[in-house]
Amino acid sequence: MGQTEIFASAAVTAPHGAATQSGQTILAMGGTAVEAMVAMAATLSVAYPHLSGLGGDGIWLVREPKGRILSFEASGLAAKAASADPLRKLGHVTMPRHGLAATLTVPGAVSGWQLALDYARATGGRLPLSDLLRDAISLARQGAAVSPSQNRQRAPIEAPGFATLFLEAGEWPKDDAIRRYEKLADVLEQLAHAGLRDFYDGDVAREIGADCEALRHLLTREDFAKQEAKVREPLALKIAGRSHYAPASSTQGLAALLLLGIYERKAIKRCDSADHLHVLIEASKRAHKLRDALCVDPAFADHRAADLLASPLMERESEAVDMARAASWPAPTSALDGVFMSASDARGFVVAYSQSIGTPYGSGCVLPRTGVLLNNHAAHFSLDPSSPQLLQARKRPLQKLSPALCVFDDGRVLAYGSMSGDAQPAAQAQIASRIALGMDLAEAITAPRFHAHNGSLDLEEGLDPTVLRELSKRGHEISEVARSETFGHAGALLRDTKGRIAAAHDPRGDGGVLGL
Repeated sequence: MGQTEIFASAAVTAPHGAATQSGQTILAMGGTAVEAMVAMAATLSVAYPHLSGLGGDGIWLVREPKGRILSFEASGLAAKAASADPLRKLGHVTMPRHGLAATLTVPGAVSGWQLALDYARATGGRLPLSDLLRDAISLARQGAAVSPSQNRQRAPIEAPGFATLFLEAGEWPKDDAIRRYEKLADVLEQLAHAGLRDFYDGDVAREIGADCEALRHLLTREDFAKQEAKVREPLALKIAGRSHYAPASSTQGLAALLLLGIYERKAIKRCDSADHLHVLIEASKRAHKLRDALCVDPAFADHRAADLLASPLMERESEAVDMARAASWPAPTSALDGVFMSASDARGFVVAYSQSIGTPYGSGCVLPRTGVLLNNHAAHFSLDPSSPQLLQARKRPLQKLSPALCVFDDGRVLAYGSMSGDAQPAAQAQIASRIALGMDLAEAITAPRFHAHNGSLDLEEGLDPTVLRELSKRGHEISEVARSETFGHAGALLRDTKGRIAAAHDPRGDGGVLGL
């Protein structure tokens, strides 16, 4: 089991050791939590290329020392030329998951780094961009060892450029093989020199545009030039003893808060009891069922997410949870999608951040001039004309990224999260509820987790057998499985009112925690 570390003034968590090292280095240089996060995000784009990269998106939550909380949305819009009709005419019933048709949205992550650094400069950040990108450039140039997580993701992907970047003579590299990403290093060096906007309207954008044109891709230089990250008002849910915060817009943030609200109304008192797990499972089902209809790009929605949290919706959903009987799962869920990181600095800023290229290796499409692997977030669109998630020009797809913050009434601040994917709200609720019921951070993260798989309940080994028997009596079809990253990489840090930070990271991942 992992261990909770205690730091005097600052800390970072990340799913890869190289990223945590980058974050600690920036904090030691006097950098802010936001600056440390940009450095970690850049390093992780090299060290964890199967789950994170410049071709993906990012969602931020930032809590200031005086209590204000901000959300930075760095998700890309669908191309101006994107439409569901051509794909339906080609015979597609659902969105493709790999290849050019899955890469219809502009990568937004780098625009989020820019917005975050603009904010950092306005709030005391002083480190140059070259310092923040130094580790990522060095790792890309000198080579990064293939991580255990990357080694486990070996499903072949037929997409332009994939084999050239990730395979060796058509074969997967051996364990711990060193992979160099020279073109990506060139891009990072150019951004360090010219600024991050170069990715969207400078020399890097020109190279990306040329690649897209050569591939007859729908994304254009105009699409890239219009990309901007946005400052959003986060969603908030006040419950007994604490307030939870989540990003809004088209993320899963609303579903995550609905899940917590449904769960909280059942007033569970004992951690990892049958009642505790049953309610979390049933609340997860109900939140997941609501998600696709409610977590929609606000520009295309007929409701406001914040209004739903103030409506009787959660009360009705909680009343519908049968404490004696399990409902069926609305759909299979997947946890392997993206990364979560957290950071806090000596001044009291706390950051929760998620970054993703979609499912492992995203679309599989690697742009030949830049080595940028494009995300497959467009796969979250629908081709059904009646669906709220219908693919449309300049629309954001459902973002499974949803970092989380919780502020306790006694002043403690918790930043927590997991891999994104369908199962992220459930994974985060399991962690947050355990911490609220008194569990240590590392215990809460390490404890067995559940997710849906093919209509049944996959549950990690290690729970009390009497609890399992009771869950089975209530109709849960349980498959006990070994602990694995399939249940997500999680991390958390908890800052107390004296500035001390407790931090822990998931042993299911390849990372850890570091601090000052």
